[in-house]
Amino acid sequence: MELGSFISDLLGTDLPVRIRAFDGTDVGPKDAATTVTVRSHDALIRMATAPGELGIARAYVAGDIDIDGDIYDVLELRRLMPEVKLTPGQVWALVRLHGFRNIRRIPPPPEEHRRSRSRRHTRGRDSDAISHHYDVSNEFYERVLGPSLTYSCAVFNDATDSLEQAQENKYELICQKLGLRPGSRLLDIGCGWGGMVLHAAQHHGVEAVGVTISQNQVDVASQRVAEAGLTDRVSIRLQDYRDIDDGPFDAISSIGMFEHVGAQQIGAHIQQVTDVLMPGGRFLNHAISRTRTNRRARLHRAGFMDRYVFPDGELHEVGTVISSLQDHGLEVRHMENLREHYALTLRHWVRNLEQNWDEAVADVGAGRARVWRLYMAGSAVTFEDNDIHVDQVLAVKTPDSGRHSMPLRPDW
Repeated sequence: MELGSFISDLLGTDLPVRIRAFDGTDVGPKDAATTVTVRSHDALIRMATAPGELGIARAYVAGDIDIDGDIYDVLELRRLMPEVKLTPGQVWALVRLHGFRNIRRIPPPPEEHRRSRSRRHTRGRDSDAISHHYDVSNEFYERVLGPSLTYSCAVFNDATDSLEQAQENKYELICQKLGLRPGSRLLDIGCGWGGMVLHAAQHHGVEAVGVTISQNQVDVASQRVAEAGLTDRVSIRLQDYRDIDDGPFDAISSIGMFEHVGAQQIGAHIQQVTDVLMPGGRFLNHAISRTRTNRRARLHRAGFMDRYVFPDGELHEVGTVISSLQDHGLEVRHMENLREHYALTLRHWVRNLEQNWDEAVADVGAGRARVWRLYMAGSAVTFEDNDIHVDQVLAVKTPDSGRHSMPLRPDW
């Protein structure tokens, strides 16, 4: 059996891409704009020993599979194979294709995260997971994210907005939702490279504290604060949110950090926010969420995202988050779904990566650059397909009197 015949049996003959294999077989349209090349038997071994998305991802990250052209064309194959999982019969067919009796296991690419044996979401394990993803290369992140160094969903007033403008829009929207004004004390949990605290201090005159457990982010964020002349009003800390004890704050933001909070820790996380928030103060949680039909919060342990991108990541359904906020002393006032905005953001990031490919590979290596290309493009289409959302939830710590500064109608 030739590999081309196996692919045709698996996906059909009406393919959106051309697929070429090391055995000389060739399927799909000859004039396709995008070609997938299966370079070696190692690709088959990886798919046979991890018969799902993980095996295919390992083959791509390792360079056993190449993509020449538009990665979104390749992702259209999901329409032909919604469940990226091989049956035992298909695995055996791969074994026969390879022509051997015993499958030798190939070590996974070095970019794959080695799971800690400690309990999930301990401080040490969380620090290790964050370091795996964020302590890569600040230069690499700037090439991908652009000058704003903002690694979260932007807000587009119009699809023609530049990425930089859309990120400014996002920060300004959050500042307005939080009702920031000169002299307000702001805490940004998971501050990244400092984008939120810089915007809030420069445009709204706040005193801000940003916390992260990534040393790389602390280094760059602190440098950016100094270059902006804001060291008297903005502090960047290498600190776990669980250790913050210098409240109260007038406002708290959490932008793209909640995905790292486990389901068992949601209550304790929100209680910590409540404890350090001033009565009448506002909290905005900006996070990716799972849909109601997806009951699994944790990323699949045998999946590409958990192994290569966000170890121990968990997505929570927004209704669960809203209920937990209200269970822990916060009154939810507004929720906004920005699903389409994240798809646009991710497509900008993929374009930046591809346009700076050689430099990105020099920064982090070909394997990690391939990880980011695959994960960001795959995430873009997942948002577009309505499989995941990103939500902003605004809550207020309502005083016992029931009176606070929230407007009668949204004023942002």
